[in-house]
Amino acid sequence: MGKKYKIRYDRENCIGAASCVAAAEDFWTMDESTDGKADILKGKNPTTKNGWQELIIDEKDFVKNLEAAKSCPVNVIHIIDMETNEEVHL
Repeated sequence: MGKKYKIRYDRENCIGAASCVAAAEDFWTMDESTDGKADILKGKNPTTKNGWQELIIDEKDFVKNLEAAKSCPVNVIHIIDMETNEEVHL
């Protein structure tokens, strides 16, 4: 069994730059119908428009989501190592 990570996303403070979608389009989408902010595809709390969203990912998806987090101009995407419960530093 491979390593697991948790994406924690502070949707309220997203500015809609879409850099996360460009880096990991299999995991991120833009909500063009309402406020133009990003959403995690299949994430927990996707209907909470101004709260945190979370998604557990496998090690194979870590690099592309780390790129999404690094590319975010307002640092609202956080990746947590589920073994250590510590945030991966960008």
